[in-house]
Amino acid sequence: MNSRQMYETIKERLNAHPHWTFHFDAKHDTMRIEDHRTKKGVTISLPGVIAKWHEQKDEAVREIIYYVEETLKTMEETATLSGNERNIYPVIRSTSFPTETKEGVPLLHDDHTAETRIYYALDLGKTYRLIDEQMMEKEKWNRERVKEIARFNVRSLPTPVKEDRVADNVFYFVNTNDGYDASRILNDVFLAEMHTRMEGTMAIAVPHQDVLILADLRNDIGYDVLAQMTMSFFANGRVPITALSFLYENGKLEPIFILGKKRRT
Repeated sequence: MNSRQMYETIKERLNAHPHWTFHFDAKHDTMRIEDHRTKKGVTISLPGVIAKWHEQKDEAVREIIYYVEETLKTMEETATLSGNERNIYPVIRSTSFPTETKEGVPLLHDDHTAETRIYYALDLGKTYRLIDEQMMEKEKWNRERVKEIARFNVRSLPTPVKEDRVADNVFYFVNTNDGYDASRILNDVFLAEMHTRMEGTMAIAVPHQDVLILADLRNDIGYDVLAQMTMSFFANGRVPITALSFLYENGKLEPIFILGKKRRT
C-alpha cells in the first residue's frame, strides 16, 4: 500500500463526518484532516501508518481512525489550564515537528537535543492538546509556570521497567501506554537512578511516544541490537520521534550514530 492508497482508505472511513475536510500532501507524505468550523485539525504522517499496516492490517487503520476522531472531538470542546494543573505534561517530539499551529499560533516548546524538542500538553483523557501562546495569554499563564508544573508532573509518573538481555547486554523498557513514556526521559532522578545499575555504557532511545528504552551496553553487539530495536520501534510507532539513540554521560544526552559493529558519536 502506498501513501495515496492509505490516504484514500482513511478518508473513506472518516467521510461520515460532514464538517471535516481532507488534504493529501504528496511531498511530505502526510494527510491533513480539519474541521472547517473550528479551522483546527490533525496531520498524519502516512509512512508510519503504512509500516504498521503491513504488520497489523486493519487494526492499524482502526487505531488511527480512533485517534483522529477523539482528537477532533476534543478540539470542539473548551480546554482550560486553570483547574487542570495535574493534567499538564511535557511531550517529546522530533525537531521536524511544527513549532506553531496550523493557524500560525506559536506552540510552547523548548530545545532538548539535536534530534528532539520538548512541547507541553494538556491531557484531556482520551487525547491531549498541545499548549500554545494564545491559550496561555487567554488565561494569563506564563511560560515558566507551565514548564514547572509539567516537569513536576512527569517526575510524579510511575516508571515501571521491563528487562531483556541479549548477548550480555541489558535493555530496559518503559511502556505504560499512558502517552508519556518518552516524556520520562525528562525525569533526571529516574535516569540517574538507572545509571547506577549500569555496568557498561548507558544509552537511551525514544523511537516513539509510547516507549522509553534504556540500554546497558557491554559489548559491540549491544550497539547493533539497540540500533535495530530503535529503528523497528520508530517504524511502527503511532507518533514517531527519532530512530537515533543517545549516550547518557554526566547527566547529558549525546546522539549516537551506530554503523555495523562500530560506533560513532
